[in-house]
Amino acid sequence: QVQLVESGGGLVQSGGSLRLSCAASGSIFSIYTMGWYRQAPGKQRELVATISVGGTTNYADSVKGRFTISRDNVNRMVSLVYLQMNSLKSEDTAVYYCNAHQSGSPDLSHWGQGTQVTVSS
Repeated sequence: QVQLVESGGGLVQSGGSLRLSCAASGSIFSIYTMGWYRQAPGKQRELVATISVGGTTNYADSVKGRFTISRDNVNRMVSLVYLQMNSLKSEDTAVYYCNAHQSGSPDLSHWGQGTQVTVSS
C-alpha cells in the first residue's frame, strides 16, 4: 500500500524556520521525482519544489534562496523527503503536500494528506 505521510507543519512567526518531512513507502520511490506543493485558502495548488531521482532540484521563484528540498532513499521501498523552510513569510501560509511522480504510460502520481503551515506576521 502506497503511503506518503507529511509532518513538521505548525505555527511560526515571520522570519522563522520550519522543516517538513515526508515518509514515502509502499512503492519504489527511489525512481520517483519527489516534490512539495502547497495550497493557500482560495488559491490553486502550486509547485513549491521538486527533486529528481538524480538529485536535480527545481524551485518556485517565490521560495528560491529560502527553501531547500532534499531526499534520502532509505531503502528500495522507503524514501524520505524534506523541505527546509527559512525566512518564512505570511504568504507562505498554506497546506503543504508531498508528491511522488513517475512519468510513464500512464503517469503515476501519489499525494500525502497535507500538513498546515501558518506564518504569523
